[in-house]
Amino acid sequence: MIAHYDDLIINGKTRLALPSIPATVGLYFAARLCITYLFFQSDPRLGTVVNFILDMLLLGVVVFCSFGPAQGIKPLTLRVTCFRWVVAFLGFSLCSLYWSDTVSIPVAMAYWCGMAADVVMVFLLLRSGPAEKVASRLIKGYVIGACIIACVMWLSPTMQDLRPGNDEFFSPNAIGFTCAFGIFLAQLLILSERAWRFPAIFLAISLLRSLSKTTLIAFLASELLLLFISTTIRRRTKIMIVAAGATVLAAFSGLIAAYYEVYSNAGNQAETLTGRIGIWAFILDRSLERPWFGHGFDSVWKVIPPFGSDQFEAWHAHNELLQQFYAYGVVGIALFIGIYGSFYLQVRRVSRPELKPILLGLIVFIVIRGLGDTERFDLSLPLWSIALLSLMLATLNRAIEETL
Repeated sequence: MIAHYDDLIINGKTRLALPSIPATVGLYFAARLCITYLFFQSDPRLGTVVNFILDMLLLGVVVFCSFGPAQGIKPLTLRVTCFRWVVAFLGFSLCSLYWSDTVSIPVAMAYWCGMAADVVMVFLLLRSGPAEKVASRLIKGYVIGACIIACVMWLSPTMQDLRPGNDEFFSPNAIGFTCAFGIFLAQLLILSERAWRFPAIFLAISLLRSLSKTTLIAFLASELLLLFISTTIRRRTKIMIVAAGATVLAAFSGLIAAYYEVYSNAGNQAETLTGRIGIWAFILDRSLERPWFGHGFDSVWKVIPPFGSDQFEAWHAHNELLQQFYAYGVVGIALFIGIYGSFYLQVRRVSRPELKPILLGLIVFIVIRGLGDTERFDLSLPLWSIALLSLMLATLNRAIEETL
């Protein structure tokens, strides 16, 4: 699947002399998670501003390097159903700012611009050259960025609940998702470059150390499914993978037991299953107040009152479907089903047997994780990654059809 990315040539001239741009974009998508934690804990607002400026600067670089006639996916984009749903989601979430209950419309608008900029960057990069090659560099960049996040996690002090990171600036749940998503992308790279096994192993161990419960459960279930349905992985390799996983779990069993003890007796009650049921019930009740179009973009943080004796402030609904219903009402549910449903159907049509199990495993991972966790603005599977994978798959399918 993955090929090396060279300079893009148009009419004998080099159009994009910086082949590292896609890799830089991918690295930034992952590594930005630690910027505020490392440099701006004393002034998190400044960290948010810096993140936004970096996003816009990177977008500007991508726009500048993409000038010229399309050489990549432009003729395909309007025919890719999943990409249409992504654009529809961005459009409706922008419109929802008109009636949003958010604390600050300008701040919410900046967050929306950042989410949209990610999708635009992916589209422009894929437009600039062969989709498979551009995607390769971007994926490699993200995996490297995820490894950076994992390194920062290992060097971070341990919180009272034995998890590394910081609940406010460098959440273990966000760390866990970045590592898990990086593993799935590394598995795509491993199909042609086995050297990426080592980053995948490092990210898997880091995911376990993050002790992100929902992410770990979803990841284990999806990887077991991948091993079960894959016909391209040899039985011996499957046995070795399972044995290695069991060995790592055994090595971390003491830490897991200690964390379970803390979680059961002294953890944040709002983050337990019982506490989350309370959050779900409260947000569902609020959602029914505006069932058609919802409360709008960024309408949970600092809007929903704190929960429990711990005064836990929820960033989101801790359930993806409920989050979309609360934010965008029935329209949000339709967008949710449209995006994931069209992506699933596209994966089902993939004609390359080595790709399908990984992508199906990714979908299972996102669905299970979405039962207990999600994102503040974006979908659990980021919009930029849906655009990247759906457009890349459409290009691959078209190339196969043209060779028949």
